Amino acid sequence: MPIRTARLRCRLPASASLADSLAASIPVTDRGCLRRRVEVLVDGAADALGDTNRARETALPAARLVIQRCGSAIKAVHRLDGDAAQRYLAEAGAELVRAHAAVADQPIIAHAGFLSDAEKEYAEARCLVAIVANEPIPDAGDLGISASAWLRGLAEAASELRRHLLDRLRADDPERADELFAAMEDVYDALMTVDFPDVVTGGLRRTLDALRAVIERTRSDLTTTTLQRRLQLALELASSAESAAGV
Repeated sequence: MPIRTARLRCRLPASASLADSLAASIPVTDRGCLRRRVEVLVDGAADALGDTNRARETALPAARLVIQRCGSAIKAVHRLDGDAAQRYLAEAGAELVRAHAAVADQPIIAHAGFLSDAEKEYAEARCLVAIVANEPIPDAGDLGISASAWLRGLAEAASELRRHLLDRLRADDPERADELFAAMEDVYDALMTVDFPDVVTGGLRRTLDALRAVIERTRSDLTTTTLQRRLQLALELASSAESAAGV
């Protein structure tokens, strides 16, 4: 069986003669020709990686700022400082747009994970603000994020409602606490209808398991507080009745 000899065509000047062209097509014996060709290929790959790295260096700090601003917005919500929350959300939204723009042509970086985390945190903050303010919850399209990040963000927003609910209880506002608990359950019930593999949802099932535990703890706290309030009211009524009878 004849053995085929590898051939390598080197790029020649436009003025190259026919003899030079023929020489370029002979079996590879010139190591320098191979080296030059490999160097060109490596340089091209390195340039592509350079573009990818520059996209990462722009998107990663922006994603971190999104997460930081969303955390500040959530804290502002619990302080009942709506203006501050909206300001932080506006800053987070601008940084998220910058991160998306940086990785628009770099799918490897776009799916590296840190951008999805930033989207999830943004969804959590925006959904939490909407629920607490009794406003419509924005969807994934409104926020410009993936559906999986929005679903996980909504679930974590429901978990974050626990803190706000307990604050309302301490502020002697049980009616509002009941409303927030109902919202937690509504979100959980709706999300439980999403039945796709974790690779599609980004691990939504684990997030829902955590939310279920938060709901049960909150139910226990809310029930205990309600019973204590009823007992306190009964004691006060009994005390008032005894005082009236003594008079």
